[in-house]
Amino acid sequence: MTSARSARLHLRSLGAAGTAVTALLLGLAAAPSPAVAAPVTHEAETATVSRGAVESNHTGYTGSGFVNYENADGSYIQWSVNAAQAGTATLTLRYANGSTANRPMDISVNGAVAASGKAFGGTGAWTSWTTTTITANLKAGANTIRATATTANGGPNVDHLKVDTAAPVVDTPAAVNGQLKVCGTKLCNQYGKPIQLRGMSSHGTQWYSQCLTGGSLDALAKDWKADVLRVSTYVQEDGWETDPVKFTNLAHTLIDQASARGMYVIVDWHMLDPGDPHANLANAKRFFTDIANRHKDKNNILYEVANEPNGDSVTWSRIKSYHEQIVPVIRNIDGNAPILLGTRAWSSLGVSNGGDETEVVNNPVNATNVMYTFHFYAMSHREEYLDTLSRAADRIPMFVTEFGTQDYAGEGANDFTMSQKYIDLMAAKKISWVNWNFSDDHRSGAVFKTGTCDNNGPWTGTSSLKEAGVWIRDRIRSADDFPTS
Repeated sequence: MTSARSARLHLRSLGAAGTAVTALLLGLAAAPSPAVAAPVTHEAETATVSRGAVESNHTGYTGSGFVNYENADGSYIQWSVNAAQAGTATLTLRYANGSTANRPMDISVNGAVAASGKAFGGTGAWTSWTTTTITANLKAGANTIRATATTANGGPNVDHLKVDTAAPVVDTPAAVNGQLKVCGTKLCNQYGKPIQLRGMSSHGTQWYSQCLTGGSLDALAKDWKADVLRVSTYVQEDGWETDPVKFTNLAHTLIDQASARGMYVIVDWHMLDPGDPHANLANAKRFFTDIANRHKDKNNILYEVANEPNGDSVTWSRIKSYHEQIVPVIRNIDGNAPILLGTRAWSSLGVSNGGDETEVVNNPVNATNVMYTFHFYAMSHREEYLDTLSRAADRIPMFVTEFGTQDYAGEGANDFTMSQKYIDLMAAKKISWVNWNFSDDHRSGAVFKTGTCDNNGPWTGTSSLKEAGVWIRDRIRSADDFPTS
């Protein structure tokens, strides 16, 4: 079983598209939420301008003029915006571009990129004005919003920024349940009631960032009615270690976008090879320090600190020692979020290497507010795995952060009968789960048909879904049980 599991892990990267992360445009299709106050217009000519000029030689602008960017990479306009309370806002930029060339810009909020390489295409004339929108999170009080040109052509002519602060969302999973915590063997909401989260895991963001757009995340939150998104930052396999800043920023952006839609977010440190988590301990400390510092004030974060520890020499005691070094790094910054701990032999509680749950039950990690992870693939992992998960859930807090309805490679025919046995068990014992994977990878385990992401959808409904996607969407969409009293 060791070699079989190794094969699955290796195979997952073979068919992945090498899509540039910098092409990711997040949150651009999100529909505005109802506003609690009238949108506020901030004229460009009143903003801070770097390498640009206020002009009025083209008609159709509002206010007293517009800003003409210098033809230079890095030229920008920056507004100071006050928000009455923290929350999601719709940012609308009014612009004109009389050239035929796209003049892309990065839109950042408080120094963090909210939309990377946002397109500002030609509008036909410098007197033809149009608008484009993004969604972003604002903090209570003062905020800075900057639109920075990313090519030598500079930006378009910008007339104004309109800020529409969305009404607080009261019916999303995160709004209803608030800050989660581990109580006994269960995951509990802000009312101390056990709950079950259900959702999807991304594929590696170094390969499939084009599957994580404003439209796809809207569909996941609203059409699929998912409670949670697992953001998988692969450490190796052309992932985080190749450009830590880029992939950490990508994780920040995805966390913000999922949060804006009211979902919980599992921040997955997706280590696979080498299988010893100690090999990436220093990197993990850096990554989780950055993530926790940025998101410590959110109430919808869960940290998954070691995806699938594996290898014959990687004992539970060695994995436990890793957990007991990384958990305090997070706890010193974020004292509230649950932390999810990988288990031996590809997070199988040791079953894939002939063990069982007793090694964790008898020697738990010395930490509170933690849960242990379990992964299964129903065609390959039969009653022995199911029974182990069932017994473990009665003794220790369990969270299934990855599963599929196919074989251990996420490929082949779907075994929906065995998968349903797991679904029923997890529902009965309120074990939260995340399905792998929310992409259009060629494997049968990827929910979208190949080409869906490159074509930017369609994201809603079932026309773009593979058989496994239709099946898992139905189970995510079934009514949640979130007790509040």
